[in-house]
Amino acid sequence: MSLVHELEKSGNWLFRRRNWLPVIIVALACGYLFIANRSVIYFSLTWELICITVSLAGEAIRSYTLGYVPRNTSGRSVIDQLADELNTTGIYSIIRHPLYVGNFLAGLGPVLFLRSVWCTVIYVLLFWICYERIIFAEEQFLRRKFGEVYDIWAFRVSAVIPRLRHFKKSLLPFSSKAVLKREYNRVANLFIVFAVLDMVRNLAVTGKIYIETLSLVLRIIGLIFWAIISYLVKRTKFLYVEGR
Repeated sequence: MSLVHELEKSGNWLFRRRNWLPVIIVALACGYLFIANRSVIYFSLTWELICITVSLAGEAIRSYTLGYVPRNTSGRSVIDQLADELNTTGIYSIIRHPLYVGNFLAGLGPVLFLRSVWCTVIYVLLFWICYERIIFAEEQFLRRKFGEVYDIWAFRVSAVIPRLRHFKKSLLPFSSKAVLKREYNRVANLFIVFAVLDMVRNLAVTGKIYIETLSLVLRIIGLIFWAIISYLVKRTKFLYVEGR
């Protein structure tokens, strides 16, 4: 098998399992907290707010992206590559893979929680290796489906470094309902992740299981948010938007 086909095959394999990467990161982070220097991982409200802000920045990028795209685009399938049309306006006019940039920042927050340079370096390398192959497979799919149109767009737009001068207004209006419908699980999970890390950190440092006030508030907010949006998505048509 040629290198091109090998990269595409591994990229498709990782694409179908990309949702497992955050689970692996959290599991490894919890394990690391038990071997970390206790004087380093002590509770710091300022630092934890910074970590949460980094993750929320990633979610903001994802939300901005998904608020403008039509249905059946932007990697909504977790099984196969999917694209009924090529997104080339809005954020996709300045960067080809904004969702993956958002994923990187969302995952970086919990890693920064560990306050370890080496853990951060390992995360960056792991994310790079995995998503480089996912991006390769995705772009091979898009190139075969859209041909020259894709090549022209890809030549002009960078993969992950925004080129702001190329910005073109999105063809669709922003839909906050579409964002809530698509992202409510991720946001709720983010709050829960930080609460779990806080609880594990406290267990590792003091031998007792308890949650700092900040993490408790975040967990409650996350659960309430998830319950409300989940009800609206599953029991009503309030968040339904035609074509999104």
